[in-house]
Amino acid sequence: MAAVKKNRLGFIVAGLLLGILISAIDNTIVATAMGTMIGDLGGLDQFVWVTSAYMVAEMAGMPIFGKLSDMYGRKRFFIFGIVIFLIGSMLCGTAHSITELSIYRAIQGIGGGALIPITFTIIFDIFPPEQRGKMSGMFGAVFGIANLFGPLMGAYITDYWHWRWIFYINVPLGLIAFFLVVFFYRESHEHSRQKIDVWGAATLVGSVVSLMFALELGGSKYAWDSFAIIGLFAAFAVLFIVFLLIERKAAEPIISYDMFRKRLFAASSAAALFYGAAFITAAVYIPIFVQGVMGGSATNSGLILLPLTLSSVVASQVGGMLSVKMTFRRIMVFSAVVFLLGMYLLATITPDTSRTLLTLYMIITGFGIGFSFSVLSMSAIQGMEARQRGSANSTISFLRSLGMTIGITIFGIIQRNDFKSQLAEKLGDAGKAMPASADPQHLLSPETRALIPQPVMEKISAALSLSVDHAFLWALLPVFFALVSVSMMGAGRMQFAKGPSPASSKSKA
Repeated sequence: MAAVKKNRLGFIVAGLLLGILISAIDNTIVATAMGTMIGDLGGLDQFVWVTSAYMVAEMAGMPIFGKLSDMYGRKRFFIFGIVIFLIGSMLCGTAHSITELSIYRAIQGIGGGALIPITFTIIFDIFPPEQRGKMSGMFGAVFGIANLFGPLMGAYITDYWHWRWIFYINVPLGLIAFFLVVFFYRESHEHSRQKIDVWGAATLVGSVVSLMFALELGGSKYAWDSFAIIGLFAAFAVLFIVFLLIERKAAEPIISYDMFRKRLFAASSAAALFYGAAFITAAVYIPIFVQGVMGGSATNSGLILLPLTLSSVVASQVGGMLSVKMTFRRIMVFSAVVFLLGMYLLATITPDTSRTLLTLYMIITGFGIGFSFSVLSMSAIQGMEARQRGSANSTISFLRSLGMTIGITIFGIIQRNDFKSQLAEKLGDAGKAMPASADPQHLLSPETRALIPQPVMEKISAALSLSVDHAFLWALLPVFFALVSVSMMGAGRMQFAKGPSPASSKSKA
């Protein structure tokens, strides 16, 4: 391979990595600065929309942009994603109210919905089979790096610059990614213009938006049995059923039933959903346990999750390399078993658990999670025609995000309700009369903990510990279902051609 070809491919990879990094890191970096934003902009009762608007737009866009990239080309929609994401970022930096910020975050989310799935599809297009595992491992590791450095960057930028710069910082990075992909990526796949499934796209977006709003608003702004929440769930059910009916008759459906007839894709899709539900539970409740039970520093959650993050990054790389030598099922069964062990160990932690032991449990859990970041993306696309790869990858990304959203909602309800009942049991009437303390977030501040008498604090910490343990115990269910799913992946493995794919050759030329 000529040096020029290698250099060109390197520039393409650098552009794709930057693109997926700014999209993956956005939610974690924003979460750290949320308190300062609310202090400047107001709208404490509306801050949930800052995150929700991004997630709703991103999830709704993933399957649509994946399908459009199959029909009209990856490059143009990757570029579209970058441009929209940067426009949204610049607008976010100029927001003067929490409502404006939420609207601009939705614009960002539309761009993110194009960037993440299309990036993985381009990797599959431009690399020959023997290199796809290593590259998928590298790109999968970006998500772990985003979880680690996002909170750190958010805290630093907010403290030493201004919270608006957590959005402006995307602009130079995004422009570099834009120019690298524009000038060095030459798409070789021929695309045929086909009829766009407008009604399928509309009903899919409507159903996702209804579900996301129901999950975000239920139990917080509205009661779960309120007319608003029941109405949103009903709208989701009706629109989703209509979407399925439309997809059966559409000439070019957004999500094709034919993909799910392939055993490897169907099993990978189910596994992505369950991995997402369990992963987010560990990522959210480990910091709450450390800060609320052990009394650790609440400066940022990135350092607390460092063992889990680093082990998942390592596992993502290992999974990518093993995929060229072993079946996807063998790798993912091992992953799910380790993940199951890690979550079980987390469910045994108590206020007396040492930080060393907790660190070991996080390493085991993270190692089990990490394989899914790289291997499931490859297994989903394996055996797909070029015209289906974008749709297949976007479906996997969509289901993983959906699993995370549903998981944090369900296990959040379990943890909060259990925490309240534990408080009532340990503190009696005083526990029932402590609505503020019923939210574990109130225990994360050292200042708040210092105001509570030590005997009472010990009982509250014990109640919080038990409630987190129970959330981890319930999270074993999706891990078990993930194990069942990957066990059904069959003997599928990376397919090798005699030479580089045409896409690979032309992209490097």
